[in-house]
Amino acid sequence: MEITPGPLLAQINNPDDLKKLGKDQLVAVSNELRQYIIDVVSIHGGHFGASLGVVELTVALHYVFNTPYDQLVWDVGHQAYGHKILTGRRDNFVTNRKYGGLSGFPKRSESNYDTFGVGHSSTSISAALGMAMASHYKGENDKQHIAVIGDGSLTAGLAFEAMNHAGIENSNLIIILNDNCMSIDPNVGALKEYLTDITTSQTYNDMRDNVWKALGKLPIGKNFSREMASKLEASIKGVVSKSSNLFEALKLRYFGPIDGHNVVKLAETLADLKKIPGPKLLHIKTVKGKGYELAEKDQTKWHAPGLFDKITGEIKKKVYELPQPPKYQDVFGHTIIELAEKNKKIMGITPAMPSGSSLKFMMDKMPDRAFDVGICEQHAVTLSAGLATQGMKVFCNVYSSFMQRAYDMVIHDVAIQKLPVVFCLDRAGLVGEDGPTHHGCYDIAYMRCIPNLVVSAPMNEKELRNLMYTAQLESTKLPMVIRYPRGEGVMPEWRTPFEEIQIGKGRKIKDGEEIAILSFGHPGNFAASAIRTVKADGINPAHYDMRFAKPLDEELLHEVFGKFKKIITVEDGTIVGGLGSAVLEFMNAHGYKADVKIMGIPDRLVEHGTPKELYKEIGLDAESIAAEIRSAVSVKILQK
Repeated sequence: MEITPGPLLAQINNPDDLKKLGKDQLVAVSNELRQYIIDVVSIHGGHFGASLGVVELTVALHYVFNTPYDQLVWDVGHQAYGHKILTGRRDNFVTNRKYGGLSGFPKRSESNYDTFGVGHSSTSISAALGMAMASHYKGENDKQHIAVIGDGSLTAGLAFEAMNHAGIENSNLIIILNDNCMSIDPNVGALKEYLTDITTSQTYNDMRDNVWKALGKLPIGKNFSREMASKLEASIKGVVSKSSNLFEALKLRYFGPIDGHNVVKLAETLADLKKIPGPKLLHIKTVKGKGYELAEKDQTKWHAPGLFDKITGEIKKKVYELPQPPKYQDVFGHTIIELAEKNKKIMGITPAMPSGSSLKFMMDKMPDRAFDVGICEQHAVTLSAGLATQGMKVFCNVYSSFMQRAYDMVIHDVAIQKLPVVFCLDRAGLVGEDGPTHHGCYDIAYMRCIPNLVVSAPMNEKELRNLMYTAQLESTKLPMVIRYPRGEGVMPEWRTPFEEIQIGKGRKIKDGEEIAILSFGHPGNFAASAIRTVKADGINPAHYDMRFAKPLDEELLHEVFGKFKKIITVEDGTIVGGLGSAVLEFMNAHGYKADVKIMGIPDRLVEHGTPKELYKEIGLDAESIAAEIRSAVSVKILQK
């Protein structure tokens, strides 16, 4: 279906075209931009509500600032669809998040307008400050640097570290706080209440507006008016609204809050801020999903709804004739409740992903035992460690790629102290359309090297339940990683009785001849499919599910190396440092000789696409594994 932009938007191929419009046309172009995003995402999918919420801001920013000379940094990047459309990618936007198409996030290699690659939260202020300091050093004193950050991202420590530094740098930095009380799920914590205080202090806002209006009418010099305004503004903030002192205490000049959907007011305000030297913060209020009623009402559901009918709002779902396996995260979410009902020491922690991780089920049923702590992975890990010191069995549920942000806490606060925290790493392996910022490629390698840490992965839903059951037993004294992929498993009938799994013990799925397949986690299902395929060729591989990358099942490996000279390892983590590397280390340590082929994620960035497309690209799908088995066995036959 052809998607046609509105008449104004059709003329805008870059921000210079946008600047040719009159200020009175900005409302119309904003409406057309919003409609174009709705049209494309409804048919082709992608993130939705975040970009609708910043349409007017996006238009105003590119209208006022000289991008890409002026550096615009988007935090996370979920909200950058309008930015992409206005910066030369309108006609190609239908390829967004598709294999070989545009990235779903700002990406430096894609456009000069994408000044910083993003995907994870809370990086924008640090990056923009670095750019601003470099410009100051190079004497580019007319260059502006703008960081757009949401109130959800502002909860992360990195954002506060950056603001603390920004306040002492004499640089052209504008921080735009996009306040919509949402990240993916509703925001939590004291900062949310703090920002609400600012936006609801009507006395402060009315007085502030009146002072500025009155000063504008005084028949005195501009410098004197500005100086007086600054003093009066500070007095108002100190007396009327204690809430606004935080940003000022960090030496950031605070402006706002203003309506983030009044594009003309935004443009005028941004034009004024350009003239004020030093670091500044503009607080705007927006609505996530603005302009699409259903998205405004249920902002979590419409963060990334998939394909939908833009008229009725009906979200299109696949129709299956047979019962389908559940998503791994839902198995986690229901299983932790089952376990917690029997073990009163179990608690759940997640950093701002209660819906995505399915900890929301436990938060609803046991609100005193499951907590969303906001976008702060470091805090989530150390908080879990603190709970564990008091005898709690804590399941800290974090996306694999987000756990990278808390690596020191895993080592320093958990592993060194041997605290039995259970790290449930969701979205392990290749996640698909979100691309390299979100792929869970590295956790096997970066967790395997830490002393006192158990690293495991289930091949199916039953194994996930049993690993969770094992992790919460009193006999399990060490911290434990359980990693599992995004999406569906393989067992429609998944509610199986709990069984303890001995730590460090794998299992033989089938015996065989000539060649052995050692798999780790969900890709074991790819391997099993490949083994069924090569059976028609008269090839009968053995298959072992390792279950643990650390500690390795050495008894099982002695059996494998004692019987087979051809071995293939299969994992959805990096070839460098992963399970295959561990197997080679074992082989070398014990003096075995064998031909070992490691199949996993190669030592390069894997871009975005569906998981099926990506696993085929890197040669980790069932067909590729079958081809590798045939190749290995045929080589042996030739050698004979």
